[in-house]
Amino acid sequence: MAKSQATFMKKQLEKNRQKKKEDKEQRKLDRQQNASGSDLDSMMAYVNEFGEIVSTPPENFSKPQQ
Repeated sequence: MAKSQATFMKKQLEKNRQKKKEDKEQRKLDRQQNASGSDLDSMMAYVNEFGEIVSTPPENFSKPQQ
């Protein structure tokens, strides 16, 4: 009788491992689908000619001359 209980426990452990693996894969897919790749663009900030922080880049950007 001990052998059948050991076999049952092995099957249960394997089921638990498989379920955990599937859950992990599902969470990974959810993260990939919900992630927006252009987060960096939304975080960019610019300073206009008045010294104010704005989210749009300046239209006529020129580098300062040295």
